[in-house]
Amino acid sequence: MIILKTQEQMENMKKAGEILANLHKEIAKMIKPGISTMEIDKFVEKYLEERGAYPEQKGYHGYPYATCASINDEICHGYPRVEPLKDGDIVTIDMVVNLNGWLADSAWSYAVGDISDEARKLLDITKEALYKGIEKAVVGNRLGDIGHAIQSFVESQGYSVVRDFVGHGIGKNMHEDPQVPHYGVPGRGQRLVEGMVITIEPMINMGTYHMKIDDNEWTARTVDGKLSAQYEHTLGITKDGPIILTDQGE
Repeated sequence: MIILKTQEQMENMKKAGEILANLHKEIAKMIKPGISTMEIDKFVEKYLEERGAYPEQKGYHGYPYATCASINDEICHGYPRVEPLKDGDIVTIDMVVNLNGWLADSAWSYAVGDISDEARKLLDITKEALYKGIEKAVVGNRLGDIGHAIQSFVESQGYSVVRDFVGHGIGKNMHEDPQVPHYGVPGRGQRLVEGMVITIEPMINMGTYHMKIDDNEWTARTVDGKLSAQYEHTLGITKDGPIILTDQGE
């Protein structure tokens, strides 16, 4: 069942989103060779606590950390680790912020030091794919319009769209209806209506979209060992177009 949100409820989610957006800006300053994703995770937990917020995914189905930190060939749900990031790595930090019971969700991929031209292009295309999906998130369109916009653009650039993980509705719960695939057929799927709040979060691989799960039963990585990137926003569907609730003001 899709739970529509009032304007006031979207505003509550936007407050959580502002904390999350500012947190990503702080992380961007921290990312460099030599820092560990465990250090970032501890920073995130302290940052949220100081602002009366909570990392929603910590404890979710037993997940033990405040962030997901996915490096290089890891697609998503990477465990933070004590080993330092290296020059040339890419890393995706994904977080869900709970502020007074309302949630916001955003992932961002970062370059660590000097990265290859190929890795830089992957980051650029993945971010552009996110915004191409958001452009289609308007009242009257369907979820297939979002997925098709992302898939057609990404595949035209020679990359692949992960199928096993999708965007989702969000509100007081991290995962609500509907599911939001990043691939699809235009004109198909759930119609978008005013009051929906969803995430769009394409995970884009340099090689095949197939994945495997690590022994920790959380971390997904590419089967061919090639790089993966992800960018994600939470957005509200309004009669005046989508409102990005996790906007970093870039």
